[in-house]
Amino acid sequence: MTIFLFYLFSGILVISSVLVITSKNPIHSVLFLILCFFNSSILFLFLNAEFLAMILLIVYVGAVAVLFLFVVMMLDIKVSQARKNLLNYLPLGLFVSFVIFFEFIVIIKNSKIVPFVAKNKNMENNLVDNTHLLGNILYTDFFLLFQLSGIILLVAMVGAILLTLRKRKGVKKQNIYNQIFRE
Repeated sequence: MTIFLFYLFSGILVISSVLVITSKNPIHSVLFLILCFFNSSILFLFLNAEFLAMILLIVYVGAVAVLFLFVVMMLDIKVSQARKNLLNYLPLGLFVSFVIFFEFIVIIKNSKIVPFVAKNKNMENNLVDNTHLLGNILYTDFFLLFQLSGIILLVAMVGAILLTLRKRKGVKKQNIYNQIFRE
C-alpha cells in the first residue's frame, strides 16, 4: 500500500511539475507549484523526515508560493507576447534539458548510495524521530546560537514595528472612534 501511495504522489509531483512549466496562465502555474510543494512534503513524510516536510509546507507554501500568487495576480502580464517569445527559447531549453538529463545519468551511474543504504537497514528500528533529535541538539549543543538568532529576530521585528509607528507630518490621521460616533 505504501509503495502504491509513493508512486501515486510521485506521479502527481511529476505531472504538476510539468504543468508548472507548460501552463500558459501564470496563476495556474503558481497553483501547480503549490501542488508540487504539497506532494514533495508528502514524499518527505514517506522518508520519515517529518521536520523537513513541515518546514517545506510552512516556508514554501505558506510564504513563498502565496507571495508568488499575489505578485502574479497584481501584475498585468500580456499572455500573447509571452506566447510569441516562447518558440525563441525552445532550442536553448532543449539543450539545457539534455545536459541536465545527461548529468543525472552520470551521477546515478557513479552513485554509491545503494551500498550505503544496504548497510544501514537498522535505521528504521530507531525509536526516536528526527524532529526530537533535531530539537535535542538545537537546545543542548547550539543553545547560545539559538538564543542569539531569537534575539536578532526580535530586534528585526521591533525595528519594523517602530518604523511603521513613526509620526510623519503631512499624513492624514485616522481616528476610528470619531468616525464611528459621528453625527
